[in-house]
Amino acid sequence: MLPCLRPDLANLAVYHPQERAAGADWLDGNEYPLDWPPALKEKLAWMYRQDIANNRYPDGSHQELKSELCNYIGEPLAAVSPLPTPAWLAVGNGSDELIRSILMATCLGQNAGILIAEPTFAMYQILARTLGIPVWSAPRNEQFEINLNQSQELLIREPIRVVFVVHPNSPTGNGLTPAERDWLQHIPPKILVVIDEAYFEFSQDTLLPDLLNRPNWVILRTFSKGFRLANLRIGYAIAHPQVITALEQMRLPYNLSGFSLLAAQFALRQRRQLLSAIPEILTERERLAVELGKIAGLQVWPSQANFLYLRPTALPLETVHRQLNQLGSLVRCTGGGLRLTVGTPAENTRLLQRLRQVCRGEFHG
Repeated sequence: MLPCLRPDLANLAVYHPQERAAGADWLDGNEYPLDWPPALKEKLAWMYRQDIANNRYPDGSHQELKSELCNYIGEPLAAVSPLPTPAWLAVGNGSDELIRSILMATCLGQNAGILIAEPTFAMYQILARTLGIPVWSAPRNEQFEINLNQSQELLIREPIRVVFVVHPNSPTGNGLTPAERDWLQHIPPKILVVIDEAYFEFSQDTLLPDLLNRPNWVILRTFSKGFRLANLRIGYAIAHPQVITALEQMRLPYNLSGFSLLAAQFALRQRRQLLSAIPEILTERERLAVELGKIAGLQVWPSQANFLYLRPTALPLETVHRQLNQLGSLVRCTGGGLRLTVGTPAENTRLLQRLRQVCRGEFHG
């Protein structure tokens, strides 16, 4: 390690996306399996040519996108008062930037850290470590429910400033239980509660009504999943205006390109068309779950997201993962199991065929 670099970086885990072979089924990234319809892509390209000047900086305030977001997030909250305004929103270069801003605004230089429950989204821990922020982890049970007793003990004993939960959790797909929600509601105001709802468009279950009365809560969402914009990296946070102000203080200027802002606004205006195929993904998810349950040597858990989580019981995890990749179905190995993104019907059928082949010992790659 060069003497000009932090020595702890030598032990820092880096997030390495899985290499993707051409022609394989990409079921490892929790992406939407279909691109935008060609007509929408052509319309977006036309709007870009008409509206975006490459020699000018983009809208650094994100006001137009925030206004569109208010309309979207307010739809299921018609009976809730007050509804979020643009002052309740921050926009990031993916949710990762917002997570990093949260860490900087709460823990950095404060001798404080974060609490997670593993397995969960890896970037909370990775981003905290890059900033030298300590991470405490609570276990989950066999159904991946958080051990609340140990979590509460950690909150009392350790200098924790942020609790991160995912609803539904990645990679396991389970939503927060009533007991977990109650626990979150009783976390003291000095601790920030971050609820990552990246898969809201699939679960349709949100804690937003609770957030409106809890200034120490943040909800994170993304355009990468249900809106099919993973390539453009757009995330947003919903929180009390004072929390949003802190996130804005951490944000780099012009953090989103004009094209990304335009695409997000257009996606929200076209949301009924873009989100209309989600029921087909949910139907495929249930078909996959039923068929996976019939394969001997696999343990599969129910999911509220666009993926399923399983663990082999008869073969080594690494063997199943490697052989699936060799056969052409790329899946994510994480948390002691395999996370399978729900793909197209054809991709899902091939995945099932290949898993049967592997679990029967018929492939020796």
